[in-house]
Amino acid sequence: MDAILKPIGSQVEAEVSSKPVARPSREDAEAAVRTLLAWVGDDPDREGLVDTPKRFVKAYKEIFGGYFEDPAEHLKRTFEEVGGYDDIILVRDIPFHSHCEHHVLPFDGHAHIAYYPSGGVVGLSKIARVVDIFAKRLQTQENLTAQIVSAIDEHLSPRGIAVMLEAEHKCMSMRGIRKEGVSTVTTQFTGVFRDDPAEQVRFMTLVRGGR
Repeated sequence: MDAILKPIGSQVEAEVSSKPVARPSREDAEAAVRTLLAWVGDDPDREGLVDTPKRFVKAYKEIFGGYFEDPAEHLKRTFEEVGGYDDIILVRDIPFHSHCEHHVLPFDGHAHIAYYPSGGVVGLSKIARVVDIFAKRLQTQENLTAQIVSAIDEHLSPRGIAVMLEAEHKCMSMRGIRKEGVSTVTTQFTGVFRDDPAEQVRFMTLVRGGR
């Protein structure tokens, strides 16, 4: 019986697909790669390509590993011994690599994430892990931004969240309009950041500080 692929994590199954997806076998995936190699006009049986389907599938398993991780596992442990600290926490310049769901081409950039704790705080590396989990799925930058906010909000319940993503998309530079060096910026604010424009200014100032 075919395995059923059920993406896990904050609202992910509903956002990725309205129903479970039957996952093809590794052999099926490798055969599909052979078909694509032949379709572009090359010989899948030549020396340089004969092992490419295996390598391709192995690489895809790593590149899209976020489908098999749950951000809740990284956000469930918090620390309350912070000396009464209740001000902004900002993790800046988190690098990420993702793939556009429209052309399966890379987009790369940096995430800046801030929150006002309402109780405990989470380990700083866990914020970066959340970015990686959602980035390692087929994405749009807008959806990636919203998923990061949703996961943090659901599991930490902070008084406010601010997220900004800056990225360059290969689907714009490698094909179509072919414009190099174009950056796309997305932001989303909740709680005190959404309600108070001064907090948004503070966030942007901290993100851009020293630049």
